[in-house]
Amino acid sequence: MTRLFSLFALLVASLSTSFAVQAEQFKNIGNLEVHYSSFPSTFLTPDVASTYKIQRSRYSAVINVTVLDKAQPDKPAVTAVLNGQAKNLLGTIKNLSFREVREGTAIYYIAEIKHANEERFSFSIDVSHNGTRGNIEFDQTFYVD
Repeated sequence: MTRLFSLFALLVASLSTSFAVQAEQFKNIGNLEVHYSSFPSTFLTPDVASTYKIQRSRYSAVINVTVLDKAQPDKPAVTAVLNGQAKNLLGTIKNLSFREVREGTAIYYIAEIKHANEERFSFSIDVSHNGTRGNIEFDQTFYVD
């Protein structure tokens, strides 16, 4: 749980760097509350990145998604199926491969994407849980630090 807290704390701290990260966002899809964010992989400490098998690189970013069930008390995290794509301004599409990370009751879905300096992506991620389906979309520009 300490490592997950470290990942989450680092993510929250990184949100203050507005040039590289958008604030955490969420979208309601039926009874689901889907939280999503993206940030440079270099925001992670080497230990945290190693623990979660995330490659730290100036040219790599992380997409983080959590799905909560609003119909249950305390909105617990639930398992989901995520499929997504990132499209840059040249129209190049990169498929996102999400993997599940669990620690205690927390469930996160992490994907990594390679990028160039000042590369902007439009993300489209399909989320599915027990018959509830929806899509989240957001744009993010990444910078090489």
